[in-house]
Amino acid sequence: MNRRSGSTSLSIALCSLLASLGSPTVAGNLYGTVTTAQAKPISGAMVTVFDGPRQRKTTVYTAPDGSYALRTAYEGEVSVRVRAPYYEDVEVALTLPQVGVVSQDFAASRLVDPQALSDSLTASAHLTKLEWEDPELRAAFVSQCNYCHQMGNSLTRVPREEAAWKGTVARMESYFAVLTNSEADGITATLAEGFTPEPVAAVQTHEVSPELQHARVEEWLVGDGMSFIHDAAVGFDDNLYGADEGHDVIWFLNRENGEIAQFAEPDIDLPRGGVLSGIPFPIGVFTGKHGPHSLAQTSDGRFWITNALSSSLVSFDPVSKKFKLYELGHSHLYPHTVRVDDNDIVWFTVVLSNEVIRFDPTTEKFQVIQLPHNGFMRGLTDLTMPAVVKVASWFPDSNLANKLSPHKWANLGRTLFNFPYGIDVNPVDGSIWYAKLYLNKIGRIDPVTFEVTEFDTPMKGPRRPRFNADGVLWIPAFDDSALMRYDPVANAFTTYKLPLLAPDEYEVPYALNVHPDTGDVWITSNMSDRWFRFVPGTETFITYPSPTRVTWLRDWEFTSDGQACSSQSNLPSYAIEDGVPSFICVDPEGGASDREMILEMVAEKERDGMREMTVDE
Repeated sequence: MNRRSGSTSLSIALCSLLASLGSPTVAGNLYGTVTTAQAKPISGAMVTVFDGPRQRKTTVYTAPDGSYALRTAYEGEVSVRVRAPYYEDVEVALTLPQVGVVSQDFAASRLVDPQALSDSLTASAHLTKLEWEDPELRAAFVSQCNYCHQMGNSLTRVPREEAAWKGTVARMESYFAVLTNSEADGITATLAEGFTPEPVAAVQTHEVSPELQHARVEEWLVGDGMSFIHDAAVGFDDNLYGADEGHDVIWFLNRENGEIAQFAEPDIDLPRGGVLSGIPFPIGVFTGKHGPHSLAQTSDGRFWITNALSSSLVSFDPVSKKFKLYELGHSHLYPHTVRVDDNDIVWFTVVLSNEVIRFDPTTEKFQVIQLPHNGFMRGLTDLTMPAVVKVASWFPDSNLANKLSPHKWANLGRTLFNFPYGIDVNPVDGSIWYAKLYLNKIGRIDPVTFEVTEFDTPMKGPRRPRFNADGVLWIPAFDDSALMRYDPVANAFTTYKLPLLAPDEYEVPYALNVHPDTGDVWITSNMSDRWFRFVPGTETFITYPSPTRVTWLRDWEFTSDGQACSSQSNLPSYAIEDGVPSFICVDPEGGASDREMILEMVAEKERDGMREMTVDE
């Protein structure tokens, strides 16, 4: 069968399929092939359909023969873009009818202009221009300069004089980039020397996972260029909720009809920046006082949200749309990740205060659990940080807190902070586990006695861990481009290095989650516009390229139909290709059943054609 006759058969099959399904949520339907200019198929190319206003987009990946079939809720005037590594983007305008199917083939040309090729590469490729003579300085850079945004994307790789880079690094230090003076100076000099106008040569190897052809990705643009949707959660209603730390609002997305709404937290008697008003917040993004950060839902439907800037916890009822604020007191600095146990008890970390806090929604009482200080100097830091932040608040938008912090005058950098970060509940025994980011430890809290035990991790940068159904803890190693598995019963770790696009690149896996049915581990990567799915049974990674450049994802959550969802939250959002953040959902098998049915219908149509030919003869 030649390519053209195959496309015709596929068109007929798709029409029959859509008529039989009769799905009211599917309006526009598209199929075709993606090839090179020499008519060779491109496997793993991303075919993206944008709705008319370009506020929503749906993406599928081509099969090894270059074919694709895409069903979308859009109709009317749309744009369709094809993107593949080392090839020029191809985009066309089409009209999708409410009923029927449109055939559209694409031929992509190789990028030959060195600058255009360089601009198409991921941030991780541009980072290879940075030459680090001192491995410890590189380690400080990876740990402290990559956790809120990509380094090496089109915004952050802009060449600057050393004085300008010095101001940039100082601003990042004011927002918790914990560096010694010598580290700040070394990073400044390396950035000024490494990020130059010269293009980067293509050095990446993009392997196409076989499972990719079955996936579908949907994105909904939300907010503005200053929004910072830190975390997203899937509610019991299967819709998405996002905590906009920049604007003190909770975003809502109805996945069925695309409706987007926002709900503002109640005002509070604090200045912009809340308790941390002495910090010059990055690039003017933070306009609020609360800084909603992470969210989790109890069985009564309420979401519980950590307010990182106002030292508070807030509940949000998605039915009544009402908030209720619970203030912790300003000595509890930067409430962070929140989880809920089987008894509807709310647990969350407090990063700068080295605490885990337990909240009972029934009694509305807090229980503060002070975590181990791990040495005199770290204990001193835990004790003095509230006073440092308080004094700094007397001088709004100053960098005073950074100058007064013990990590500066003791010249110990990030090692002086405990930094309890991610947290999760062991489903087997109800124990609470957390990760200490800068000390490379995980800890267990007995939920009854509150006894705390800590363990060293074999890899650096444990950030946001999650349990599987069997009580095995999976941990992203942010600093080491790796995944860790910890068995609490055997007290044993297993480690896995993440796939890289080139040997001299790195990833910074911020968070992960374990699918409750499959046990697969979904992992953010964040430097290479990709994310991963790890299959524990085969110990293999499945790689998903992102259709959006400057992709930075946070927590993964799962819908009832098996989709994995997150939020696009590079800081600042205007650096993302679309200029604003988004909700994103990945259906790993979204196109598999359709493709199977289509192929069967194509085969049946060909059999019918053969029978008709026999009758005519």
